[in-house]
Amino acid sequence: MTTNKKLITMLFAGMMALSANAQELRVLSDTHAMLRIPANYKYLLMPVEESHENDYIRVSLDNKLVKEFNCKLAINKTDYTVPLDLGRIRKNEKGSENAAGEIVLDITINRSANNGNRGGQLSIKDFACWNGMKVSNTFDTTNREKYRPVYHHTPTWGWMNDPNGMFYKDGVWHLYFQHNPYGSQWENMTWGHSTSTDLINWKFEDDVIERDAFGTIFSGSSVVDHHNTAGFGKGAIVTYYTSAGQAQTQSMAYSTDNGNTFTKYPANPVLTSEIPDFRDPNIIWHEKSQKWVMVLAEKSHINIYSSKDLKNWTFESRFGEEYGSHDGVWECPDIFEINGKWFILLNINPGGPFGGSATQYFVGDFDGHKFTCEDDKTETKWLDYGKDHYATVSFNNAPDGRIVVLPWMSNWQYANEVPTMQYRSANGIARDLGTFNYKGETYLSVKPSPEVMKAFSPKATGRLTDACRVDVQLRGNSTITLTNGKGEQVVIAYDNKKEELSMDRTKSGITDFSAEFPVITKSPTYGKIKTLQIFIDKSSIEIFDAEGKMGMTNIVFPTEAYNKVVVKGGKAKIYPLK
Repeated sequence: MTTNKKLITMLFAGMMALSANAQELRVLSDTHAMLRIPANYKYLLMPVEESHENDYIRVSLDNKLVKEFNCKLAINKTDYTVPLDLGRIRKNEKGSENAAGEIVLDITINRSANNGNRGGQLSIKDFACWNGMKVSNTFDTTNREKYRPVYHHTPTWGWMNDPNGMFYKDGVWHLYFQHNPYGSQWENMTWGHSTSTDLINWKFEDDVIERDAFGTIFSGSSVVDHHNTAGFGKGAIVTYYTSAGQAQTQSMAYSTDNGNTFTKYPANPVLTSEIPDFRDPNIIWHEKSQKWVMVLAEKSHINIYSSKDLKNWTFESRFGEEYGSHDGVWECPDIFEINGKWFILLNINPGGPFGGSATQYFVGDFDGHKFTCEDDKTETKWLDYGKDHYATVSFNNAPDGRIVVLPWMSNWQYANEVPTMQYRSANGIARDLGTFNYKGETYLSVKPSPEVMKAFSPKATGRLTDACRVDVQLRGNSTITLTNGKGEQVVIAYDNKKEELSMDRTKSGITDFSAEFPVITKSPTYGKIKTLQIFIDKSSIEIFDAEGKMGMTNIVFPTEAYNKVVVKGGKAKIYPLK
């Protein structure tokens, strides 16, 4: 007892290393340990060694199980640390993050054969994580990654994939996202929350919807309930998401404080299915039928439902079994109207034009019950012809009736292996969708949102930086080469006759983390192109036709920034960030 009291008083700079003695760490077997956490601290900082598989951690407060998650606790070395928010646990259970309470971690260590006999003969008590584990009142989120973008949204720490539940209200853009707070690879799916007033500068707010008895929290959508149809209050935010447990079911939560906190609906789950792949509900208000409409991915088609109150749903129809690409599982659908035409966005993995994940879309008509597609059944229309554009969905309630979308900027073929650790992956820049016609067909146009364009100086400079926009006036066949002093390069080529644009990143820098990464991506341009807009931001290159007829999104990892642009068959102007 004396030893334990002494340890609790060994404070320096707000931190204390946890001792590996019997008072703090109790080893129960070669795969099981318990850790008792000192009171009055906000965070437990946990060391992670990423090359291993996950350990399973159960958190109790005063003998009550309050949290479960997976984390790759460090055995030999620490790659980075992640925070367990002790204050939030106490606040959720006791009403105050400063409340007293006995927190214990029950840890099951993964020593499976396919985990390389994790730790070998090393005793649990000698694992590196115990000496590196600390309690603290702060968690240092200072950026340590050279590849973290400047004007794109990234998670402050941890893994991120699909954007979720996005909406606009009272001048603020709300972005929720699939977040792993306990590591930089996919796991522990939770909804993180970030906000912005300009679609450029983002503030991380908190993790707002977490795992519960029905499973972890997969993708979904949010709507602003202006007329209180659900009964949670006028202007309440109503959110649907997939609960991923033994089955994939659809659950609801609502917010009466503009999306900062959520209350889960007590009658969850709201929708169930016998189909294993049943996920990613997306909801809109259909004005003509005066109903809410939900589109939901079910393996290789979309189910369409309707509701008057956002609680009780009626199945209306099914779409997609004969249309588009079916080379992978359908995910993250969206539905909206532009210029009298209806569109369904549908993300697929795998099956993209250059392997892995991508976003396709369908054009047609929707009467509130059934979507009728006008595309040829053999045709696949891609929203973006890069390698790193996925899970694209729109913001609900965007101003002026705009359709503003945001993609996840990675590919499932290598998303867990890209060369960053403090965080993994970013969102692409916000894009406004419109329409254009080409050879008698309707297509979606995609342009950088006006807020994005305003982020750059109106005055061009002659210097290429690692965060800028390059506009290129093309004169027939053109080649644009971005390069650095190491000889690394990205080559963008426009073939005027073929009406095709390509980007070659095979020599772009670090590419050896995946055989699927060094590729050349190609896009039809649906006519001639006069001006290309190229957005460069540390580890990404996004290319748009200024008229919106094509988009191409690719990530890159140069060992030093590209500092030179060479254009053949055109003229470049470089615009720095304001």
